[in-house]
Amino acid sequence: MDSLVIVIEPTNPENRSVHSQVLAKLPNYFKQKGDYKNPSDVNAGPFQFASGYKGTYFDWLEETPDQQEAFNRMMALTRLERGEQWFEFFPTEERFGSMDPSAPLLVDVGGGLGHDLTAFHTKFPNLPGKLILQDLPVVINNVKLDAAIERIAHDFFQPQPVKGAKVYYLRTVLHDWADKQAIEILKNIRDAMSADSILLLNENFLPEKDVPQYNAEVDFSMLAIFSSLERTEKQWRALIEAAGLKVVKVWTPKLQLAASATLFEAVRAD
Repeated sequence: MDSLVIVIEPTNPENRSVHSQVLAKLPNYFKQKGDYKNPSDVNAGPFQFASGYKGTYFDWLEETPDQQEAFNRMMALTRLERGEQWFEFFPTEERFGSMDPSAPLLVDVGGGLGHDLTAFHTKFPNLPGKLILQDLPVVINNVKLDAAIERIAHDFFQPQPVKGAKVYYLRTVLHDWADKQAIEILKNIRDAMSADSILLLNENFLPEKDVPQYNAEVDFSMLAIFSSLERTEKQWRALIEAAGLKVVKVWTPKLQLAASATLFEAVRAD
């Protein structure tokens, strides 16, 4: 699931300001750990330390409906800050215009409520091939979409059920996960890819120096809530290669806003 952690006050007072609680207890977390290193255990990081919850943040969302609803709505709002859509600076029609209409064209893995696929279909209503949205049942079961978009309940830690799609697409999914889990997600996709398939990762990345405030704040949120991080281009490339993939090209929008993403295009390494 894609994410920027912004918590809306829920109706249940016991669940309020979880993000703030985790941030406030970070000094105690690092003091207890003693090594002052970036956390990497998604099941035993700052979120679990501060909240006392034993699972991941996404597990907690599933058990907390008001927070899950707020999370889903906020994900829609964050798209307003991103500027150009990926398919506006990627040669979409040139690359995808000759597809078999019966074959899977674009699989949006962890695509939430389907905003990206809806925007893609609106821009290119006549592109041949199937459009498929995947996410957990708690997210996807009540999503209302254009009939052209197929919904599949899927956990991306399980084998990818759609084989040989032209494009497997993830938008700000992997920044929610430490390297171990991110590589597992990528390997499940890689195993489903054909020689003609491509992977498109739509992610923010940190410059090596002079990091903008927005990106630094997101990086801190990823550390606190997910035991993860915002990655530099070098770190993204290393992660992709560790999953048996290779980067073909890095695409960037003409106008780079604070929340603009970069598109990593990758294929199977073998």
